[in-house]
Amino acid sequence: MTVLTIATRGSALARWQSDHVAGILTRSGVVSEVRILEISTEGDRRRDVPLSEIGGKGVFVKEVQAAVIDGRADLAVHSAKDLPAVTPDELVIGGVPERADPRDGLVGAPLAEIPEGGTIATGSGRRAVQLLEARPDLRIVDLRGNMDTRIAKAAEHDAVVVAVAALTRLGLEDRLAEVLEPSVMLPQVGQGTLAIECRAADERTRAALRVLDHPPSRSRLVAERAFLVELGGDCDLPAGAFAEAGIDGLLRVRGLLADGPDVRDSTIHRGELTGSDPVELGTEVARLVAAGSRGSG
Repeated sequence: MTVLTIATRGSALARWQSDHVAGILTRSGVVSEVRILEISTEGDRRRDVPLSEIGGKGVFVKEVQAAVIDGRADLAVHSAKDLPAVTPDELVIGGVPERADPRDGLVGAPLAEIPEGGTIATGSGRRAVQLLEARPDLRIVDLRGNMDTRIAKAAEHDAVVVAVAALTRLGLEDRLAEVLEPSVMLPQVGQGTLAIECRAADERTRAALRVLDHPPSRSRLVAERAFLVELGGDCDLPAGAFAEAGIDGLLRVRGLLADGPDVRDSTIHRGELTGSDPVELGTEVARLVAAGSRGSG
C-alpha cells in the first residue's frame, strides 16, 4: 500500500483542507497512510505587510510547491484561488475535488443594512470595486489575515468580506450576515475549489489522486484559470471569473476586469460566453473583458 506526504500551510483552514483530502485518500483504499508536512510561508510570517508588497497571493503557495518539487512531500493541497495563473513545469494539478460554495459573504451586516458612509474591510481589489459599484458611498479599508483575524475585525467595521467556503469549512457559517450572489459579487478564480498538486513525473501519486477528481469541478476550474492565464496576470488582478453549468450540458463562463487609478475610480468590464471547451471559453471571455478595458483607455 502507498504512503503519501501532503505539504500544507499550518493555518486552521489549510489543515482542514489537507485533512479532508487525506480522509478521502485513506477511505478510498488507494493509500494506507497520509502524513502531513506543515510549511511556514512568507505570506503567513509577514501578516503586517500588504500582499502586493511581498509578491501577491503567490507567497502562500510557492514554498509549499517547493516542498513537492524537491521531494519532501508527494502532493500539496491548495485553495485554488491562491494559485498563480501558471502551474510550474515540474507540477501538475492531479486532483480537483467537488467544488464547495464559490460565493463571497459578509460578516457583520448585510450590504443593504450598512449605514451610509459605512466601512467594509477587504484586501481584495476585485471585491472592493464590486462593492463600490453596488454602494458608492461605502469606505473600503484594507484587511488581511486568517479567518479568526477577519472575523474579529468585523467588530471594528460594519462588515468584512470572506469566502463562504472557508467559513463553512471551519464550522463558522453561522457568522454570515449575507451571502452575495455572483450577480452582485463575481467570485475569484477557483474560489471554493481545492487544487491538489503533485510532481508531473510522479505517476504513482498521479494515479492515487484520480480518486479525488470531480470532472465538472475540474472543467470549471480549467475555464476560470484559462481566463486568468489569458489576462497575463495572477490572482491579485482586480478580476474575477465564474464557470457554472449552462443549458444543454454546456458551460457558462462569466468574467470581469476592472481598470482605473484606484478601486474608487475604476471601471468594470464584463463578458459572458457559453460553450463546451473550458479553455476556449475562459480564454475568449478574458479577451472580451480585456478589449473593454483597452477601449475605455
